Amino acid sequence: MANEAETRKWNDEQWVESWRRREKLTDAVTPCTLDAVSARPGQRVCDIGCGGGGLTTALARLVGADGDVVGIDLSAPLLELAGERADQAGVANTRFVQLDVQTGTLDEAPFDIAVSQFGVMFFDEPTAAFRVIRSYLKPRGRFVFACWQSVERNPWYLATSMRPLLPPPPLPAPGKSPVGPFSLGDEEYVLDILAAAGFDDVHGTPHETKVRAPASAVFDQTMLRFMGVPPDREDDALQIVARHLQRFAVGEDEYEYPLAFTIYQASDAKS
Repeated sequence: MANEAETRKWNDEQWVESWRRREKLTDAVTPCTLDAVSARPGQRVCDIGCGGGGLTTALARLVGADGDVVGIDLSAPLLELAGERADQAGVANTRFVQLDVQTGTLDEAPFDIAVSQFGVMFFDEPTAAFRVIRSYLKPRGRFVFACWQSVERNPWYLATSMRPLLPPPPLPAPGKSPVGPFSLGDEEYVLDILAAAGFDDVHGTPHETKVRAPASAVFDQTMLRFMGVPPDREDDALQIVARHLQRFAVGEDEYEYPLAFTIYQASDAKS
């Protein structure tokens, strides 16, 4: 099964509930993503790994009533949340589809633009997945996505401090690639994947910003299970978390997190 572990995690109710609090980090990146996309009225857009649908709704407003946006995710709970948010915003030109892009078929294609904000780092066969995304596009269609730079440039990420408590990460199965938030943190690697998938006119623009948010934006205790912290080491883990977060503290349960990400743009090479 493709992306088996990610499918299981993103359909876990506890993981999804904690994700709502972590959106504060990704929401800080949305203005940069929208600026790079430059969606116009009447265009058709797909939002890959749309999560809770915040970016999808913003894109729908930009393309207007004559355009439409399809949000795609493998998480049923997040798609339910995305649909609720679109309804609350009064956005009628959106649809949401539960689909693993790496293996599924999307009847709504083709699109003018494929967009993703932190949704493409979890494919265990990234070149194959990017080829599928390319197939969703009209000739000379555009692919725009945001992904984190290296973990060293994103010190807010807690798992780096947890390493003494965590088991070694499992080796990918034959033919599979490592996945995770920082799997596309190396620009040369990303450019190679995009070229192998048939994209051209590829370039990445690095960005840095800071966001103020509570501790829950990067951690809550339910995450320990997903990290693999043994139950008998949870107290040790919480002490590590407190020390880790202290460097970002600016007030009572207020922290300033530095974010480093890259926005890539590419075109479909088929004429």
